[in-house]
Amino acid sequence: MIKKKTTKKSQPIAMGLGFNLPDVASAYIAGTFNDWNPTATPLQHDGNGSWKATVLLPPGRYEYRLVADGQWINAPGLHAVVENPFGSRNTVLTVPSP
Repeated sequence: MIKKKTTKKSQPIAMGLGFNLPDVASAYIAGTFNDWNPTATPLQHDGNGSWKATVLLPPGRYEYRLVADGQWINAPGLHAVVENPFGSRNTVLTVPSP
């Protein structure tokens, strides 16, 4: 009898993301993890200029940008980035294996 080898699927990991965007009324994160949907993942405002979200992602490499007040922007701060085909940069997020 041949046994079928099964691979255990990696469990998603909660990744907390936060950005300082003091002059913004609405903010979202869009990337490879949500098909670049500009409104799929809203960020929550803390009232002090910071915006945060927690996304559940399996281990891997993801690219994203922020959408602030309807405009695509780079994530502020020091993050790994790659050029995209639109003349701007995507931020790179690497979710480690547990």
